[in-house]
Parts: sequence; structure tokens; C-alpha cells
Amino acid sequence: MNDVAELARLGSATVYEAAGREGIVDAPLHRIIPGSRAAGPARTALCGQDDNLMVHAAMASLEPGDVLVLAMPEPAPVALVGDLLATQAKARGAAAILVDGAVRDVDELVELGLPIWARYVRIRGAAKDVVGAIDESVTVGGQAIAPGDVVVLDGDGAAVVPQGRVEEVLAAAIERERREAGKRARLQAGELSYDLDGLRARVEG
Repeated sequence: MNDVAELARLGSATVYEAAGREGIVDAPLHRIIPGSRAAGPARTALCGQDDNLMVHAAMASLEPGDVLVLAMPEPAPVALVGDLLATQAKARGAAAILVDGAVRDVDELVELGLPIWARYVRIRGAAKDVVGAIDESVTVGGQAIAPGDVVVLDGDGAAVVPQGRVEEVLAAAIERERREAGKRARLQAGELSYDLDGLRARVEG
């Protein structure tokens, strides 16, 4: 299993904790495809406000395995992605789409099956007038995302691992998973985190 697939398996919360509690995308995200999880290098597009011209442009440079990250100067409930753009992204081999805006055609998106996370679900359509930028750093939920950073997405939300920290964070996440497996077994046997984590002493002295 490659590094990106392993990060997807480990999940956003474990990756965030293993990164030193860094990389959180602190935004309310709708996971459009139930049960989906994904990870991949970011392909970023900075759109004009309430405009999705650059989403169309980004399709031309999208590579298999990319997570398409779409942002605007300010998040707004305007649909940057619908059925037809998602169809293109899936045909190009995208791993997922993260939209700091809205999506629409949700029933069709579910049927399509491409993993998508979005701040809003709204039918309001976008304009196609403003030339923005592709493959420049964007900010989503207070988190800077540079092209090539690995975006990890699942039911808990999204975490970002800088390109240069992938191996380090992956190793720490695997170790965290190993420790938690041992702790889980002890909890299942009836022990308490109150004692295992030294919390009783904080409360009771």
C-alpha cells in the first residue's frame, strides 16, 4: 500500500493527531458520498468570488489521484461543482474533491460515487467570468493548502499533511494506531481511560 492510500486508511483524525495536532481544515463539511474516504495530493484552484470558471480550467491539468481543492476569496453558498463537473473529475481520475463553497445535484453525485466534501449544499449557480489561479496555495477552514500537500478526507472532516512531512506523519500515525489498538484491548477488558491516562490523579489528587 502506498503512502497516500495508507493515510486514507488511517483517517483524518489520526493523521491530524500524529502531525502534532496540525493540519486541521476547521470548517463544517458535508461528506456527499456516505462512507467515503480519500487522500491525495492537492490540485488547487482559486476561483473568483461566486464564480467557477477556474474549476473548468482545472480539469485540464487534473492528474489521476489528485484531490481537487476549490476555494474562493470568501466561502459562500454558491455551487462551484455539480453533476457535469464531477463527471469530468471522475473521468480524469480524481481521488476526491474538496469544495470551500457549495455543490448541487447531490442525488446525481451520490450515484456517480466520486468522493466529495463541501462546505454547503445549495442550488445557487456560479458565474463563469473571473480568471483566478491554478496550483497556488489556498486557504480552506483556516488551513493553508499548497499544491502537492496531501489532503486526507473521511467522516470526521479533512486534514492536510505538507508534502515534505508525509513520511514523518505517516510513521507517527502508524505508531499511534498501534498504541491505540493495545489500549482498546485493555478498555474492552474493562480497564478505564480514567486510570490508563493518569486522569484520576488530576481529578482526585
